[in-house]
Amino acid sequence: MLFNSYLFIFIFLPLTLLGWYTFNRCGHFTLAQVFLAGMSLWFYGYFNVHYLAILICSIGLNYLLSLLLSRIPEDTIPQKDADAHPPTTRTTGGRTACTRRRTIYRRTVLAVGLIVNLGILFYFKYYDFFIENINYVFRTDFTLKHILLPLGISFFTFQQLSFIIDRCLGRCEHYSLVSYVTFVTFFPQLIAGPIVLYKEMIPQFEDVSRRSFNAASFSRGIYLFVLGLAKKVLLADTFALMANYGFAQTYSLDTVSTIVTVLAYTFELYFDFSGYSDMAIGLGRMFNIELPVNFNSPYRSCSIKEFWQRWHITLSRFFVTYVYIPLGGSRKGRVRMLINTFVIFLLSGLWHGAAWTYIAWGAIHGLLVVWDNLGIVGVRGHEGKRPARFHIPPWLGWIFTFALFNLSLFFFRSQSMNAAIQLCKNLFAGGYTGKISDIAAQLDISELYMVRQALELAAPALTPYLYLIFMIALFALAFFLVFRPNAYERTMRGELTSGRCWIICILFVWCIVSLSQVSTFLYFNF
Repeated sequence: MLFNSYLFIFIFLPLTLLGWYTFNRCGHFTLAQVFLAGMSLWFYGYFNVHYLAILICSIGLNYLLSLLLSRIPEDTIPQKDADAHPPTTRTTGGRTACTRRRTIYRRTVLAVGLIVNLGILFYFKYYDFFIENINYVFRTDFTLKHILLPLGISFFTFQQLSFIIDRCLGRCEHYSLVSYVTFVTFFPQLIAGPIVLYKEMIPQFEDVSRRSFNAASFSRGIYLFVLGLAKKVLLADTFALMANYGFAQTYSLDTVSTIVTVLAYTFELYFDFSGYSDMAIGLGRMFNIELPVNFNSPYRSCSIKEFWQRWHITLSRFFVTYVYIPLGGSRKGRVRMLINTFVIFLLSGLWHGAAWTYIAWGAIHGLLVVWDNLGIVGVRGHEGKRPARFHIPPWLGWIFTFALFNLSLFFFRSQSMNAAIQLCKNLFAGGYTGKISDIAAQLDISELYMVRQALELAAPALTPYLYLIFMIALFALAFFLVFRPNAYERTMRGELTSGRCWIICILFVWCIVSLSQVSTFLYFNF
């Protein structure tokens, strides 16, 4: 089920809100959580009922592992040890043996948890990619399974991995089945994040004070949800018209049309992911639940390192906490730190998709962040702990960062390495193929219908220029919005004035009218 659909907006969401607050108002707190988890499962199963079995099995296996960890005996001396040793030695020896057994038990459960979760993720997301490369390298002929990727599997797998790892390390307690299921399946973040942690969510679901309707939180949730919906429906989907056409014409693009194509995809990706993040947080607020910020105006960044502190924040947090730090982080010297940094970006690329293009994209960003960490060139006013040798002004840092990110998207968006390399060649191809007019012509949207009809009657020869002018205006609007306070900042820090409420009403009606061209979110593919 999509956030940007009539079914979700007019049926699913009202029913879920009504049930949640009704059960809580009657004091049936556990039943309210069961209802919310059940509705979330419906939300997920609506895409494909077979996905539901995968999600439920994953939840069941991880909860069972957590339950097994709760059966570990306390740090006490077994009776046989107490009888076998005199009082002077029994305490130390008994506790040492008990501690050793408990450590082995925890490590065993951790190993099983890693194998189960990563095994499920590997089978559904990477099996065909792995077999394809085995066949290529060893000239074998193993059959591909062509497995349909379950939606959100990367998100709910990482979410549960964080819980199991922390359980095995003794960082968190065992929770009730209802709380755990609600934590994993809470529908606003189930499909495309943020990757939430148990300590952020479960205490909120168990906090009775959050079960009452909060008008301020609810109104801000609606405000943020509509702003996110507008980003997706009115901006991301419009840029997608140009990006999809441009990338389908990779081998016939000239320099200018290549730049326009990648810029269109840049803003499609930005407003798509930003819109989903805003809608997820807004939906959480409607239930009086606070989700972490996952997207914080990354296109304002003046360095790639800063970019990754703003883009997909919870994914970066996961890799830092559960990969970078266990690998040694920055504790084992600078060279090891740089290697660890590069490794997590390779994994980040692979997390986004089972293809060499994603790995190349991750490697590009890994090298760029390693370069930033070397501290040779720094951005004035944006330095970290280690001063740089040379400094550049922020505006120049922004140009480099934005340009390099766009270049990396050649690999992120292309269907093959050859296509990505061809796009790089196109930048220096020169010439004029006329593709820019064809790309602009893809903006034949319903909002321009009346203008186009009038222009065709008055000056038909100028009609093609209408789309070019609209394209330029669209890019100008995108750059303007990037440097304005983002939706979260506007919603949480500003007052909900009557003027803003009217704007939200207009945007909501506009979005509803435009829902006839519903499209999925890009991060559903990851």
